[in-house]
Amino acid sequence: MQVAIRDLKANLSRILTRAQAGESIEVTSHNKLIARIVGIPSGTAEGLRESIGSGTLSWSGGKPQLAPPVELSAEGTPVSRMVLEDRG
Repeated sequence: MQVAIRDLKANLSRILTRAQAGESIEVTSHNKLIARIVGIPSGTAEGLRESIGSGTLSWSGGKPQLAPPVELSAEGTPVSRMVLEDRG
């Protein structure tokens, strides 16, 4: 379904209900596609809770932080050689 910004603003609840039911909503401005609204499947939150409970995922409730940079050293097997060996 395509909807103009004006119609989206006027019918937001109805349109979000359709997205939640599985319909993909394309938002247009001057007949150009600018965004797509898709609903989140109902089992998603449950799956995330299971992953957090099993230790696969963790979240402390704060803003995600970037991982610290990894220092590379000249020791060991070069990556290029490992790739060639992996390719057979």
